Amino acid sequence: MSSVAVSSMPLLLPTLSGLEGIYFREKEKIVGTISSVRASFQVKDILRLESVDGLEDLSGPTAGDPFHAKYMKERLIELPFTVYNAIRGHGLAAVLSNGSGRTVLLRADIDALPLREQTDLPYASTATQVDARDGLRKPTMHACGHDMHATALLAAAETLASARSIWTSTLVLLFQPAEEWGSDARAMVDDGLYEKVPVPDVVLGQHVGPSRAGTVGVRTGTVLSGAESLSVTFHGRGGHGSAPELCIDPVLMAASAVVRLQSVVSREVKTDGETGVVTVGMLQAGEAENIIPDEARMKVNMRSFENATLDRVKRSVRRVIKAESDAGRAVQDPDIKILSQFPVLENDGAAVHVVTRAFEEQFGEEFNPDEPRNMASEDFSTLATSVGKPCVFWFFGGTDQKQWDKAKKEGKLGELPINHSPFFAPVIEPTLKTGAKALCNAALAFLMLAAK
Repeated sequence: MSSVAVSSMPLLLPTLSGLEGIYFREKEKIVGTISSVRASFQVKDILRLESVDGLEDLSGPTAGDPFHAKYMKERLIELPFTVYNAIRGHGLAAVLSNGSGRTVLLRADIDALPLREQTDLPYASTATQVDARDGLRKPTMHACGHDMHATALLAAAETLASARSIWTSTLVLLFQPAEEWGSDARAMVDDGLYEKVPVPDVVLGQHVGPSRAGTVGVRTGTVLSGAESLSVTFHGRGGHGSAPELCIDPVLMAASAVVRLQSVVSREVKTDGETGVVTVGMLQAGEAENIIPDEARMKVNMRSFENATLDRVKRSVRRVIKAESDAGRAVQDPDIKILSQFPVLENDGAAVHVVTRAFEEQFGEEFNPDEPRNMASEDFSTLATSVGKPCVFWFFGGTDQKQWDKAKKEGKLGELPINHSPFFAPVIEPTLKTGAKALCNAALAFLMLAAK
């Protein structure tokens, strides 16, 4: 850790009953925070009317003022927060100063994905947006649970604001766009985030997943993989499908590349201690069966827990793409464009120690202090590493408990909808309350430490 040795300071957590009292002494108040976002105000309005960052044409720093960002701003202003909006588009930050002490930043991501929702929920998204990367209008849904993240952070904001008598420090909230692109943690920092809000002593965040609702897990060290995604275009010479000898077929180049790319991990990544994933998630070419097109396009994603391995995989993927283009007699070199990049996410050991003690007290047997690493990726850690501070990122479950228990009994856990599925829909309770509790307990563990 940088200047804050949290592990050496006394841990002064509230008793479980004390925090529960804050949470539930006015049950309607907390439930109101939840229902006002997910039910009374109808979540369908948030999902359908918002402009989801990364899925509309952001032409400037104030472009796109989505419904949900407006709503969050209005709710936070009602609380004693100082609100800063329009940070890199419609990023939002809020500060609650409550005396001297540590500064804690809680972050939630707020963007969605280009998928047509198939959950059949009454508030299922029917929104469509123009994808700024290719100009195509696409259906959008919160298939990665970011609506749950934002709602839990709103609930935590209200709870922590109402509990100011038990802590003295500074609380910063961050609602971040474009996490799915791996871009806006850095973009918000570059847009002057830490000129508007205090530099935090620790950055905290969480993610909902398909595990059993009510569970929470964290780990020390590597948590999520580093990643890079590419857009690739192979260039051929089109013509009639009856005369392939007169054409240069980019479909064959792309198809060969897809097959050859599978060997990068199986033949080049060491089997002893290294990790790697290469996925071709998009392959497009042509419009008719009797026309050889001029171009074939694909998108490739690469991941690893080790930076050195990821760098080697990146080089190998580019080598294969270029080689298959050459082998296919392409009329020009393939176009290779970086779509997104994510850092390896590392949890700070001393900070995890503080969070672990808080979670053990709050969640008991529902808490896992040795959560497995996950090959997914996040740009969350940039908010901490950009200013040399520690971070902690944890996971909480969103699958209905009865559904999860039944799937486990039948050996079908692998069939449950996961993040980025059009069927992914975290059950509202106890998921939302668990996410809010986790944020509150982790924040209070630092906010209630002795002043610096």
